[in-house]
Amino acid sequence: MNDFDILVTNDDGIDSPGFHALYEGLSAVGSVTAVAPADDQSAVGRTVSQSVTVEDHELGYVIDGTPVDCVVAGLSSLCPETDLVVAGCNQGANMGAAVLGRSGTVSAAVESAFHGVPGIATSLYIPSPDWEKAEEIPTEWYVPAVDATTYLVDRAFGSGLFEKADYLNINAPTTRIYNGEMAVTRPSQVYELAAEQDGNQLNLVNPIWEKLASGDIPDSGGTDRRAVMDGKISVSPLQAPHVTEPSERLDQLASEFPTR
Repeated sequence: MNDFDILVTNDDGIDSPGFHALYEGLSAVGSVTAVAPADDQSAVGRTVSQSVTVEDHELGYVIDGTPVDCVVAGLSSLCPETDLVVAGCNQGANMGAAVLGRSGTVSAAVESAFHGVPGIATSLYIPSPDWEKAEEIPTEWYVPAVDATTYLVDRAFGSGLFEKADYLNINAPTTRIYNGEMAVTRPSQVYELAAEQDGNQLNLVNPIWEKLASGDIPDSGGTDRRAVMDGKISVSPLQAPHVTEPSERLDQLASEFPTR
């Protein structure tokens, strides 16, 4: 076993089967401590609380809060010796650039990066119609996601994996469509979330999920979405800090701002 410390969290709650599968897999390659939410915190993004309660758990600690709360509490108080934060395994994919700021799973890895600790977010793509009965999916469907995460974690500090990437976003297909390959990808830029009005009600719809179900997605090769649809494990190496692009026009406007 390697001598580094892994903090494992998620946004589905500490009792979720994907979390337990990942915890068990990572225990073979490092010293693992759970710092995870007490209940489902899906899609909360980087929401942070002012105070949270913590209780001991057989796997580590359970927090009455968000995934970001868990990372902050873990890195600054409960287990400051942490070398790596791993979030997952999420029940449902987190693919596409727009999803990165919305996902609680990915947000945990981002928060870790801002604390100077590398992170990994791991999610399982569950295709329709299996998604409609996602609570009943067999544990073995998580195997590709867990194997990929464990493989990368085991090699993370000996290969310079995080010399340029702050965190990795892993999306794996279930065993039903997995073809045994891993691909390095970029987050898809295709975004189709919209609102449809029905009287005084607005329904938010995302046609991309229907396209994923039919296999007819508007993504070219190299994207996370295309890789998973092709049965591959997608790994996107990402950076957490926002990048500032030079803008001569903005510089000009700032210089012309009237002073009082």
